[in-house]
Amino acid sequence: MNAPSRLPDKQPALRLLPMPADANHAGDLFGGYIMANVDVAGSIAAVRRARGRVATIAVNQFLFKQPVAVGDLLSFYAEVVDVGRTSLRVKVEVYAERNPARPLTVKVTEAQLTYVALDASGGKREVPPEDK
Repeated sequence: MNAPSRLPDKQPALRLLPMPADANHAGDLFGGYIMANVDVAGSIAAVRRARGRVATIAVNQFLFKQPVAVGDLLSFYAEVVDVGRTSLRVKVEVYAERNPARPLTVKVTEAQLTYVALDASGGKREVPPEDK
């Protein structure tokens, strides 16, 4: 079990409240639900940095630290950690806020994904320089 933590002091890329249809018979969320939404959150950061269309080309790391239950409020924090000529690597951390009567926040997932910047026809393009 992870120690309690605090939400990062920045804006999340995505916040979700999972519903019963997203869970298995025991009430835990399916890993695929979290994986899909990690990809959405990561792509938001990648699109902003690449200033346009991107595609996921690799899931470099994915760690489920503890189960997530229906009723946990999930916050997905995404940050571009490396930029190549045509690709970007994004770190995503997911926190669950639990038990509103006695609030508890825990980190439940960490992941790193790689995206490639695409042009209008779906071919690779260079990631533009960062705005200063």
